[in-house]
Amino acid sequence: MYANINRQDLVEAAADCLGRAQIALPPWVEERISKASLEEKNPVARSNLQAMLDNLRIAREQEVPICQDTGLAVFHLEIGQQCSIKFDVNSALVEAVRLATRKVPLRPNAVDPISRKNTGDNTGPGVPWIMTEVIEGETVRITAFPKGAGSENMSVVGMLNPADDPLDFVVREVAKRAANACPPLFLGIGIGGTFDEAAALAKRALLREPKEGPLEMGLLSRINALGIGPMGLGGSNTALGIRIETACCHTASLPVAVNFQCWANRSASALVREDGWIVS
Repeated sequence: MYANINRQDLVEAAADCLGRAQIALPPWVEERISKASLEEKNPVARSNLQAMLDNLRIAREQEVPICQDTGLAVFHLEIGQQCSIKFDVNSALVEAVRLATRKVPLRPNAVDPISRKNTGDNTGPGVPWIMTEVIEGETVRITAFPKGAGSENMSVVGMLNPADDPLDFVVREVAKRAANACPPLFLGIGIGGTFDEAAALAKRALLREPKEGPLEMGLLSRINALGIGPMGLGGSNTALGIRIETACCHTASLPVAVNFQCWANRSASALVREDGWIVS
């Protein structure tokens, strides 16, 4: 038996996710900011972290976006193998973005890369960007992940020599770029694969909570020792979490991607089922 997914349910769920992601951060993100504000010794850094927490409170209370840069829409779909989808998912998500743009409202950010003409509704060729993954089950789990320009502009892919240390590359790039990415940061790191796969790994890494394994924690310690701090004004909290994803690569290659994410690590999810949808 297959679960029939309704197009309107997907549209409504996606629009709701995009709106919720703008107004409130996932609890684990806010918890890390709060923990950093309690542990930070630098008074300027501590003040900046407290301002972020105040900003989050006001956004929730007034139901307004956390940041004026409401980003470009990115969606991650985990599609159950037992789902029957008899409609164009891309067009449904385009409709969802247009709906959220009117309803929240969202700042129109999508422009033609050559003419720089704004499309006016946050959609256009390649926007929203949709990542899909097939999983077990009878539901579609959709996650909205709006990506602003400040941190995205600092993101980088390096095609390294196989003898190079990928973590040294990450530390060097963070040292050069972090202050312009609205730290404290969350870092998604993709190592291996091909040029494009490394970037996709880094992006997907930001959709999940940071890892706390020895590799990630050692790298986090090195990055925080840089002293860049919140908003680049000094302090011990340059990054709040790191997740590294890897894939096998060619013997002659070592792609490494670093996807920067500012402190406002926004995302929200929903489950779409045969009988409707629910917040996840």
